[in-house]
Amino acid sequence: MQSYFWVKTFHIVFVVAWMAAVFYLPRILVNIAEAAGQAQVAERLQLMGRRLYRFGHVMFGIAFVLGLVLWLGYRVLPDFPTMVAQGSGWLHAKLTLVVLLFVYYIVSGRWLKGTTKGRALPSSRALRWFNELPLLLFIAVVWLVIAKPF
Repeated sequence: MQSYFWVKTFHIVFVVAWMAAVFYLPRILVNIAEAAGQAQVAERLQLMGRRLYRFGHVMFGIAFVLGLVLWLGYRVLPDFPTMVAQGSGWLHAKLTLVVLLFVYYIVSGRWLKGTTKGRALPSSRALRWFNELPLLLFIAVVWLVIAKPF
């Protein structure tokens, strides 16, 4: 049972690290959109964005693997509790929202890559609204994990 708590702890830590990247990457896009005409500033922000995007992928990958262990570890590890049981519909809902967050992250990364190729970004105002979406999804994920409503 102790291994379950360690896996869960590290899963949460890596999810938090990935969410930091999910929250900050669109903010970098806002700054790039507002730095129009300032090539050095835009270039520096693009470099920061690329590094953050790679960091986020690594954090997501580790969180994903640890999440799989939490989900299916009972098959391999002794005394590991299962989340695959009656009343685990919340888990499927959570995974759906995580997929949406990952798609959001990929879209942000594509916009970032597009800026290096000279493609225009949406307006900074639109990007600011876009920046709020992951918070709503993340709140729903946390609520599902804590409440396990179905």
